[in-house]
Amino acid sequence: MDLLEYQARDQFEKYGVPVLPGRIATTPAEARAAYAELDTDIVVIKAQVRTGGRGKAGGVKLARGEEAVEKTAAEILGLDIKGHTVETVMLSPGADIQDEYYFSILLDRAAGGFLAMCSIEGGMDIETLAVERPEALVKTPIDPVEGITAAVAERIATDAGFLAEDHRPVGEVMQKLWTVFKASDATLVEVNPLVKTGNGEILALDGKMTIDGNAAFRHEEWAQYADSAGDVDLEKQARELDLNYVKLDGSIGVIGNGAGLVMSSLDVVAGAGADLPGSPKPANFLDIGGGASAAVMANGLRIIMSDPQVRSVFVNIFGGITACNDVANGIVHALDILGDEARLPIVVRLDGNSVEVGKAILAEANHPLITVKNTMDEAARAAAQLAAEGN
Repeated sequence: MDLLEYQARDQFEKYGVPVLPGRIATTPAEARAAYAELDTDIVVIKAQVRTGGRGKAGGVKLARGEEAVEKTAAEILGLDIKGHTVETVMLSPGADIQDEYYFSILLDRAAGGFLAMCSIEGGMDIETLAVERPEALVKTPIDPVEGITAAVAERIATDAGFLAEDHRPVGEVMQKLWTVFKASDATLVEVNPLVKTGNGEILALDGKMTIDGNAAFRHEEWAQYADSAGDVDLEKQARELDLNYVKLDGSIGVIGNGAGLVMSSLDVVAGAGADLPGSPKPANFLDIGGGASAAVMANGLRIIMSDPQVRSVFVNIFGGITACNDVANGIVHALDILGDEARLPIVVRLDGNSVEVGKAILAEANHPLITVKNTMDEAARAAAQLAAEGN
């Protein structure tokens, strides 16, 4: 579960990470009142949505004075940022920024451990930095038992190229962020930018956190996050339909049966789109589980096709208890149910129980939106190519 920035900020503050004061507002009038409470000259008003690219979309702005704050909040509230409607903004005082850094801790699934990433070139798109100048992003495996000690933080600061005078204060913040990561059962804690102010203070000016839903039984307070303002409408709709759906930032819708297969599909889709124009990526995680009835498939396709970012759909099914012929019938009948709502090309890969019968059903239907591929790699490449062409 991704937290909104103000929620991550609150977690940071709880564990001693230095942050600026923050207030949230859901109306322009509330924003004006929040500005008065902060008692500062200039504020940063930030859209609270679970996606990146807020600044480019007009979701982060400076304002000075009550009237300007109210006007700016009105401009940001209601914005659509990558399919996320802004329902809440956060106001924080402006900061005297001297230097900007990047720091994160994440679950490294490939390595089966944790990874810290750090750069003295923060404030920019870290994915771009990682591709264009990978040497500027230091990656340090973190022992789950040892964590980020003073010695580990010193090594990270040294490898990243921080000034010697900043090693201790930056290292202390790294250690506190590790505490946040561990105590919050997080899979990601990211600060971009982590800044050094004109008076030498180290501050976390922006925060991103992803918490592991499997640990919810240990955190009763997490109930507030499920229905918090700014939640993605599509995720709410999917929950109401009992679909295991998580919205991502890409343009390729993904449907599979089984969490492991869906996760593999996401990786294959991301790799297939890496070298294509626009680098199309997965738009969602959607596990339809063991059932693939027409109703379930129609609900899944409707949710995915309601995402304005999606340009193609990849359906990846391994027939087991639910045979491929049942899945194929489900897809065909789902398109009948959707009618004109079905607007995007669908690439289907079937394997397993009754796969040939399933393929025959799709061939007989001869639906103009459906393309069938034999392997997961072929299907992912086809879906990525369609998404690239649709952008």
